Amino acid sequence: MRLLFLGAGGTGGYFGGRAVQAGADVTFLVREARAQKLRADGLQIESPLGNAVVQPKLVIADELDAAYDVVVLSCKAYDLPSAIEAIRPAIGPDTAILPIMNGVLQYDALDVEFGASRVLGGLCQINATLGAQGQVKHLGQHASFVFGERAGEPRSGRGTALEAALSEAAFTSRLSMDIQQDIWEKYVFLTTLASATCLMRGTVGQIAATDAGEDVLRGLLRECQQVAAASGHAVRAEADNFALKVLIDRDSPMTASMFRDLSLNGAVEADHIVGDMIRRAGVLQLDVPYLRVAYTHLQVYQAQRAAAV
Repeated sequence: MRLLFLGAGGTGGYFGGRAVQAGADVTFLVREARAQKLRADGLQIESPLGNAVVQPKLVIADELDAAYDVVVLSCKAYDLPSAIEAIRPAIGPDTAILPIMNGVLQYDALDVEFGASRVLGGLCQINATLGAQGQVKHLGQHASFVFGERAGEPRSGRGTALEAALSEAAFTSRLSMDIQQDIWEKYVFLTTLASATCLMRGTVGQIAATDAGEDVLRGLLRECQQVAAASGHAVRAEADNFALKVLIDRDSPMTASMFRDLSLNGAVEADHIVGDMIRRAGVLQLDVPYLRVAYTHLQVYQAQRAAAV
């Protein structure tokens, strides 16, 4: 199975690099500057699970001339339009597109562009970034990669082939029997976490330790769960218990990646994550006041950032 990973940043670089280590047929689609760096130094992975340097196959956009079996998208939501254009030459009649992006809005765009039958569901859970020297820095012990069919037989031929291709890689991979549910449960948790930590500019522990912090965290979680349930994906008890345990832990240093981007004055996926949850709530006639406050804060940040450019 031939895999194409769009980009070799923290997330794509980690999962794609570990797959290369395990013998999978992986090519990275990267910009010329990144290609030069990787050719000179290799794809360097620094991780508590073991460091590695791999020499991956690379291609830049002008060199794409053949179809791949699976194209993995790990880009930020605001880069999706350019990502779609970049991967077009790699899409053949049997190519599957696998986004491991945050949220759910990307499926609307990908379904329109390529057809829903081509688009797998996917998600990942990892804290990874690029270091100053271009190395992939894995910042925790956890790394999971979940994928599956959004409709039809869960154990499809392409699903089981990808499962086999990733089976020896140094991360947890899983062919989901209900990827839509898995995606929504992550979306609920992530939206709560991003809304809270960006609004309060602090960690989960710092928020939970304030007089009203736990109420705010519970309120955000409850609103997101209501949207999920009304959308046909009520959060299961196990996921609910996990989210609540994490979100009211007064000792937790956890923040959302959106908060880390915001702290660096970077672009954020506010519209794609929090904004889209609010939009869906509106369609379903659900009141989400906590989310609206958080999104207002993020919109002000985005306006200030745009004005400064």
